Amino acid sequence: MEESFYATFCSSFFYAPISLVVFSLLIFTLSWLINPSCNCEICQSYITKSWTSDFDNLCDWYTHLLRNSPTGTVHVHALNNIITGNPENVEHILQTRFENYPKGKPFSEIMGDFLGRGIFNVDGELWKFQRKMASLELGSVSIKSSAFEVVSSEIQSRLIPLLSSKENCVLDLQDVFRRFSLDNFCRFSFGLDPGCLQLSLPISDFSVAFDLASKLSAQRAMAASQAIWKVKRLLNLGSEKKLKEAIKMVMVLVDEVIEQRRKLGFFTRKDLLSRFMATTNDDGYLRDIVISFLLAGHDTVASSLTGLFWLLAHHPKVVQAIRDESDRIMGSTRNLANFEQMKDMNYLKATIYESLRLYPPVQFDSKFCQADDTLPDGTFVARGTRVTYHPYAMGRMERVWGEGSLDFKPERWLQDGVFRPVSPFKYSVFQAGIRVCLGKELALELMKIVTISLIRQFDFRAVMPTHRPRFIPGLTATISGGLPVLIQERRA
Repeated sequence: MEESFYATFCSSFFYAPISLVVFSLLIFTLSWLINPSCNCEICQSYITKSWTSDFDNLCDWYTHLLRNSPTGTVHVHALNNIITGNPENVEHILQTRFENYPKGKPFSEIMGDFLGRGIFNVDGELWKFQRKMASLELGSVSIKSSAFEVVSSEIQSRLIPLLSSKENCVLDLQDVFRRFSLDNFCRFSFGLDPGCLQLSLPISDFSVAFDLASKLSAQRAMAASQAIWKVKRLLNLGSEKKLKEAIKMVMVLVDEVIEQRRKLGFFTRKDLLSRFMATTNDDGYLRDIVISFLLAGHDTVASSLTGLFWLLAHHPKVVQAIRDESDRIMGSTRNLANFEQMKDMNYLKATIYESLRLYPPVQFDSKFCQADDTLPDGTFVARGTRVTYHPYAMGRMERVWGEGSLDFKPERWLQDGVFRPVSPFKYSVFQAGIRVCLGKELALELMKIVTISLIRQFDFRAVMPTHRPRFIPGLTATISGGLPVLIQERRA
């Protein structure tokens, strides 16, 4: 229902001046936002550049700042946020002084309405318990095999038929990948099939509400003043009203998932939801767990595949190299690759790692300092300061990746044709240290099988501009306008 005239008037009258004041304060503070160790030339460059006019994305603006900082670190005083692209600092935050850099109460408050007590919004014992339960589900060979079967089935029965039906048509691959990953994750983790990738491409109320809740929650974190969204929530106005309605829709549908699993008998099943249901009768807690793992398994995989295929659509030589490698290993068959075959596809793995270097699904991650500390590069961190490491920016910094850091070059991961990893603190796409992503290997295998299955059977021609994609603010990277491509089936 639309807001009343009174509410709309109050919102416009009250928030417009506040927004102008906050914006003015940000402009006024530009001269001292950079870490004091930066030289005057860099500070002056910062003052004269506005990310809204010179950069397509906020993350590109931060990349500009970090690349030009002598330490690879900047301090945004107005937001009390230290942002770093220095691998030594990342290691310090995620491993050496892990206990001093939790998610923290400020982050939990921002995301609390959406994520509640889920794994991505808690610290301490709650986090350890959920991580332990998830590791039991994601770590076994049988579970990986089961997940592979689910994904293979979805590719053969839905994904390939859908793309074949759209031959010579323009299709939004980002939307397709979001539907694909939601179907797979729900089938694998909850034993339920939402059927989002059927040929009719049905609209999922849950997916729409989930995406909106994610986007609006992220806007809270990016707000110049936390007081603004709190007042809007108190008065139930604007974006906070929309967020409340979206979360309510998500909660209703998640409750249905939990109830269906209870009716089917969770004690006899071994999916992720059943494991947690066996440990608690608190439906609110279960709801938070479901939402958090959906965010991890659905949003990040869809975002990763979108970034990968955006790059492949603009680099046909890389596509051909993957096809050549797969032909050597699989022959000319159109059958799906198996585990053993994919293990030998070093160039494919290098391509996926390279795409994630440039377009990580989570572009930055923040912690909050509990006690005064000093980072390895000499940056002092006061208690209560937000500390952000920035995988997106790090992937574009010459000091981290050398000359040509902006180039999409899978060969940088190969040594004598064999894939060679680097330090996880240099390549922090999957976090690192104690909080390293539990689903990393599953996600990589899923990306491999999807990529090799699609590019062996279809050609994808980009119909969007060749400049870098513009991202919508959100918890995971989402391309504004989607990923429209022209699909053509390859002939034998």
